Amino acid sequence: MHIQLNPLTEERLAQSLAGQPGQFKMFYDTEDCGCNGVLVIRIVSGPSPTDIVFQTEPFTFLCDRQQESLFDEIMRLEAEEGYPAYKLTSDSTLFGSNIRVQDARN
Repeated sequence: MHIQLNPLTEERLAQSLAGQPGQFKMFYDTEDCGCNGVLVIRIVSGPSPTDIVFQTEPFTFLCDRQQESLFDEIMRLEAEEGYPAYKLTSDSTLFGSNIRVQDARN
């Protein structure tokens, strides 16, 4: 898998890290949602035992290997202008248009 980032998205993700180490985990959160899940980007300190690293530049991205099949091979993550959210798309799918970053670092 690979996530393409535009300059605004790279800037916003860097701001989310606030100068501290962290990795971005693509995660479908199903807790208390009553649906198939809501896509969130979690900032984590490191991978859990079931995570796979699928990209390392310009940021490290990972996902749980059980959720890997939910994503496409090539995706685009775009920051929303004037709004603290992101949109994740591929050539065939809109994964989400109001994706938030949650800082889950220790």
